[in-house]
Amino acid sequence: MQHPSWFSRLTLCVVGVSLFFLLAAGCSLSSDHRDTVPRGDMVNLVYYTIGEPDPDLEMVNDQINEVLAKKIGITLTYVKIGWQEYENRLNTMVSAGTPFDIAYAPEFTTYVKRGAWLRLDDYLSSTGKDMYDVIDPIFWEGVRMDDGGIYGVPTNKELAVRQQWMYPEELVNKYNIDTAQYKTLESLEPLFRMIQQKEPDYLPMELDKDSHNFFALYGYEYVIDKELPLMLKSLDANSRVVDIFETLEARRVLDTLRRYYQAGYINEDAALRESQQLERGKKVFWKASSGGPLSEHSWSKDRGYPVVAQPVTTEVVTTEDVRGGVMAVSADTKYPVECIKFLNLLNTDPEVRNLFNYGIEGVHYSLDKNDQIVLIPRKDADGNPIPGALPGYTGVTYTQGNWFILKTRGGEDPEPLNKWEEFRASNARAVKSSTFGFTPDLSMMPIQLQNIKMVWQKYYPSLMTGSVDVDTELPKFNAELKQAGLDEVRAEVQKQLDAWRASSKR
Repeated sequence: MQHPSWFSRLTLCVVGVSLFFLLAAGCSLSSDHRDTVPRGDMVNLVYYTIGEPDPDLEMVNDQINEVLAKKIGITLTYVKIGWQEYENRLNTMVSAGTPFDIAYAPEFTTYVKRGAWLRLDDYLSSTGKDMYDVIDPIFWEGVRMDDGGIYGVPTNKELAVRQQWMYPEELVNKYNIDTAQYKTLESLEPLFRMIQQKEPDYLPMELDKDSHNFFALYGYEYVIDKELPLMLKSLDANSRVVDIFETLEARRVLDTLRRYYQAGYINEDAALRESQQLERGKKVFWKASSGGPLSEHSWSKDRGYPVVAQPVTTEVVTTEDVRGGVMAVSADTKYPVECIKFLNLLNTDPEVRNLFNYGIEGVHYSLDKNDQIVLIPRKDADGNPIPGALPGYTGVTYTQGNWFILKTRGGEDPEPLNKWEEFRASNARAVKSSTFGFTPDLSMMPIQLQNIKMVWQKYYPSLMTGSVDVDTELPKFNAELKQAGLDEVRAEVQKQLDAWRASSKR
């Protein structure tokens, strides 16, 4: 699932809303969570994260507090904010000074520059040393900022998030499709034609308004993210920053998508369709996503039928990858040591980590003979399990700490018992991007960034879904990007990149 970006939040801050609104909203959002301390005068931390609030969240929170109180003498107020709301709410809370202690930190770099997060270096050599030692050093390298400081705890997971294409296992087997042969956008055309003719119940290709990073197929990565369409080649140490929509590769992608849309392969509402999780039971032949090893297991569970996944990009570690699941401590917390104690436990204690991810044993899951997790679906009013329903609580795995101490999933399509060994092997193969750790500072160019985003919103969804004529719209897009100041921003990013490369070679 894709979420609003660093660039989106920066521009939102620029155009903003009035201070009065922020203050008023901040008061209503906080609900003064500190008024209710679960255990007398025991320190209670307020923790915000992304995800739809679960029916059993309070039950799980109570169980979490039983465990935390016993292990480290701390309790927690666990607040989940919906997928579409979280980043706006976090921005409002930070702007209004709403008190909280820990939060999932999307747009990590922007909030560091705003002074929102506590510098953790001193704590990581003392109270948090255990988690510092178990998390892969590359993650710490990736979250270290230009001032040398670390301001968040990264999720210890796969290092390289690869672009992958998923297909229904049933159709792959029925037509004996070798998915490894299809690694370019153009190569998919005969497959789509066949599916359209022989499997009319299936949508050949599913896209949404955020589209997909097809440019990664050519080795490109965004210098920040797609709302600022500046890219460079990941593995080219001398790559220049380019406006991707001025390249021959982009023209090839757009022409192919247009042809697919006109042929009826792409869903007609693609340019208007919001990004979302996989729709359960929907018959889709081709869908792109990003993930690590064995992602097809979770995608199959989300889809409701088995899918196979074919990686189409190399295992390259980017700065964006390692900053994609950070938990941060508020710079204004009154309890920094307690926050680090909690984060340390979450990343080193299997009981705590599995409780956050799966909920309560016997209520939300059971364990099979292989000690694997089997989810227990919610029940209806008569106490009968609801077919296909999720449990009354589910964690958002990538936002909440060390994966390597999680139990694996069992059930109808069990994960391999050696899942984490496969992840470690993938991490060992991963190669760092040539710009790993580089983050441009564009805080001096807020007007240009806002104008570029407005142009991007006007053209990107329709162009990247094939919904409009490329010959007509692409020249307009590029002309308006220039007028908005993209060339100035590109020059500034290139200047900073040159300086970063020079300093890195010393």
